[in-house]
Amino acid sequence: MSEQERIEAAEAEPSSNCDIRYFQRWPLESVTAVPPFNMRIVVVIARGVASLKEQIQQIRASKQKNTMGAIAASKGPLREIRKPIKMRRTLKGHFGKVYAMHWAGDSQSLVSASQDGKLIIWNAYTTNKTSAIPLRSSWVMTCAFEQSKGNLIACGGLDNVCSIYNIQNQSANARATKELVAHDGYLSCCRFTDEGHIITSSGDSTCIYWDINSGEVLKTFSDHTGDVMSVAINPENSNVFVSGSVDKTAKIWDLRNGKCVQTHVGHENDINSVAYFPDGNAFGTGSDDSTCRLFDQRSYGEVNKFGNDKITSGITSVAFSRSGRLMFGGYDDFSTYVWDTLADSSQAAYALPSQHENRVSCLGVNAKGDALCTGSWDTNLKVWA
Repeated sequence: MSEQERIEAAEAEPSSNCDIRYFQRWPLESVTAVPPFNMRIVVVIARGVASLKEQIQQIRASKQKNTMGAIAASKGPLREIRKPIKMRRTLKGHFGKVYAMHWAGDSQSLVSASQDGKLIIWNAYTTNKTSAIPLRSSWVMTCAFEQSKGNLIACGGLDNVCSIYNIQNQSANARATKELVAHDGYLSCCRFTDEGHIITSSGDSTCIYWDINSGEVLKTFSDHTGDVMSVAINPENSNVFVSGSVDKTAKIWDLRNGKCVQTHVGHENDINSVAYFPDGNAFGTGSDDSTCRLFDQRSYGEVNKFGNDKITSGITSVAFSRSGRLMFGGYDDFSTYVWDTLADSSQAAYALPSQHENRVSCLGVNAKGDALCTGSWDTNLKVWA
């Protein structure tokens, strides 16, 4: 068959049947030999690509018909969830709204940031304050503990600056050991990848990967089209992180090539918080659309959705239990709900008792998995176990 006959035969077939079989019967050298101006072969290839995309979508849709609850039930009876966990400690000391908290790697210390202009480092077991750091700007929105040695903490907010503090070398008039300046908008979240590097997200729609010692920007990630509200580091691979944005998407990034490798859609409003599943293969999101969702990187899609008609407030923060069975969500209506990730999504496992007296602005589970901390605009933090 000549080249002209191949083209005419391909164009004669209905476009609905245009699939990979077109290309299987063409020698590769005949395709590459087609002159650039021959638009007929381009049309055929475009039809083939469109058909392949449709086939992929059909296969993905067929695999998503089952619910997480049905799949889990098919594996046998599930262990009953112990509920409810109880409030064990209340951490009092801030005089302004608590906006952020983060556990240290030792699972006992944590740092909190408040609009009273202070960072407080707590011993969550004894409720003692081990350190209080006055900030140059009181409009703080995020804080983070370095996990390996626990010597560094970071914070930032409406000053557009990520300030790094060494808590082992603190004086009464503590000053930041390093200030990272490059963002053109507020700092919404920061997380250490190791003792020498940190990732920040900002209202300028970007995330930045920093060298802490030099203060230099190593990479800038700018695929989001709206404010980036949260980032989380993959617990199994610190070269990978996820971000959530007001553009309603969550994106997976790879530090090695500096690119977005996956974009996950599904939320109908701003994504305020992201958290990795313990095995690093999935992540959770919390949104102003009143739902939490679970996305799997391997299937490149949403695998569960948590919410019901009775819950109408937005989610500010999410976290997983150590096993991943439970997903915690902090809500604008002062509540903290606990969802069973292996159950159908319409019913919450339970809500924590003794709720806060104002918006739950942050929460986190420690590395050991034996304690949950929630922070609130009521100026207090509560430790649950």
